[in-house]
Amino acid sequence: MAIRQLSETLINQIAAGEVIERPASAAKELIENAIDAGATRIEIATSGGGKALLRVSDNGSGMDAADLELAVRRHCTSKLSETLEDIRTLGFRGEALPSIGSVARLSIASRRRDSAGGHEIAVNGGKIAHMRPAAANPGTIVEVRDLFFATPARLKFLKTEKAEAGAITEIVKRMAIAFPAVRFVLSGSDRTTLEFPATGDDHLARMAQVLGKEFRDNAIALDAEREEIALTGFAGVPTFNRGNSAHQYAFVNGRPVQDKLILSAIRGAYAETIPSGRHPVAVLSITLDPALVDVNVHPAKSDVRFRDPGLVRGLIVGAIREALARDGSRAATTGASDMLRSFRPGFQPHAQQPQTAWSAETSPFRPYQPATGFGDRPQASFDGLSMPTARAEPQFSPQPAAAETVARYPLGAARAQIHANYIVAQTEDGLVIVDQHAAHERLVFEAMRKALHSKRLASQVLLIPEIVDIPEEDCDRLMQHAAELSELGLAIERFGPGAIAVRETPAMLGQVDAHGLIRQLADEIAEWDTASGLSAKLEYVAATMACHGSVRSGRRLRPEEMNALLREMEVTPGSGQCNHGRPTYIELKLSDIERLFGRS
Repeated sequence: MAIRQLSETLINQIAAGEVIERPASAAKELIENAIDAGATRIEIATSGGGKALLRVSDNGSGMDAADLELAVRRHCTSKLSETLEDIRTLGFRGEALPSIGSVARLSIASRRRDSAGGHEIAVNGGKIAHMRPAAANPGTIVEVRDLFFATPARLKFLKTEKAEAGAITEIVKRMAIAFPAVRFVLSGSDRTTLEFPATGDDHLARMAQVLGKEFRDNAIALDAEREEIALTGFAGVPTFNRGNSAHQYAFVNGRPVQDKLILSAIRGAYAETIPSGRHPVAVLSITLDPALVDVNVHPAKSDVRFRDPGLVRGLIVGAIREALARDGSRAATTGASDMLRSFRPGFQPHAQQPQTAWSAETSPFRPYQPATGFGDRPQASFDGLSMPTARAEPQFSPQPAAAETVARYPLGAARAQIHANYIVAQTEDGLVIVDQHAAHERLVFEAMRKALHSKRLASQVLLIPEIVDIPEEDCDRLMQHAAELSELGLAIERFGPGAIAVRETPAMLGQVDAHGLIRQLADEIAEWDTASGLSAKLEYVAATMACHGSVRSGRRLRPEEMNALLREMEVTPGSGQCNHGRPTYIELKLSDIERLFGRS
């Protein structure tokens, strides 16, 4: 068969199959062009999910007639010199407009700011229909109609109009987060108008516009640098999570990307803090020398390749974990809202009034002053003890410190234990409800993790070894990792073909259900199927062991034990959630309590 040169139209249609996969792809390319042109206002209009109409208007630098003629030809661009090692713009391939024009009806009207008039060019199915003067404001208007009319087979692979419109919305959100100084307006007959006013340099304000105002209250700032690679952004507290990963945004030198390395690093950073099936909320911005990252991996430019991927992953994991250790122990603000909703289904008094901080002076009713002592029999043991207080008075020593101040406990002082599982503590401006098992589980895990990186965990020798009967293949898996388990203080030996003898258990766990622990570890190792050893999973094993050795639900605690648990939580990183990602406590302000009773 003879080799022949393909026509320009067919070449563009082949390229369009990679660059323009759906209406959202076209929207992304056009928005990138507008931002590269210096636009501060971008308006996007759609119809039929972007298949019938996609219009992008901007107030950028605009183009003259010569530029318009070149813009619809392949590999013509103003953003690239002679090398791919210093790409500082969003677009650079020169393929978007000709690709769109080859599969749709494309028209571009543009005018430079210093020009008296504008020009318009139209391309239908890869052929230029006309080029003529046109009235236009400074900037550019790109209109795409009947997308894929020239390649009907591609239409069969598109989703419903609603789904395609949602994909365009997601593209606009990502661009809005990346460029807070640009005003975005998304409208059309197939959607409700969405507007993101410009916020200047206030990135968190723009994130709140896109992710909701709750993100501002539940975000932890990130600012780290390693070997000239900088990471900034915000990570949500672990208890502020979502059912999918759609609320994770990553940017490399301002370019929105969906890179597997970055998403994997986010998952690793939140390991043991997020429940299974839940995903953290995070916005990460990576800035580095353009020569250290390849953005030309795919025509869609959504994937990147780092010269040192290990360095980037380590920077992300380390920065997020450091932030969580510093400020991630607080409970999500959504916990109190969920509690309020469960208290008053269908009734929301004064729902439209703004929430304000509670104080005795501004309250419309004087706070109720309870009588001293406890009348309920289960709480009678509290009555003979000095009442704990949320305020800690200075402890005077023979030589008191000159700058000694009054300390106030963030988690307050224990007042009661209800249902032998939940600790109720009083704080200065509200109350805290603590899940005693979840809280202690986290404390034990953090202690094990800290000891794990310094030395072998202390173990206690069992007077009579525990014999656990499990399948022979599970015994084989456990014995392959006996040395690694020993580092955690769990000493095991083979006891016949289908049994394991547990001779030592971690001392910090106290009394342990050895049978349940061994069986769960065997199941987890079988699922991981790690041939290279358990070293990469030691922290996960520590979490499993911590769960088996924590204060169990149903155990009654003395007041001093409850207060000791609260104090330990205040100084332990990540104590706001257990190893499985569930919250360990919920805080309810007095202003919230007053709203429950219609006092505010």
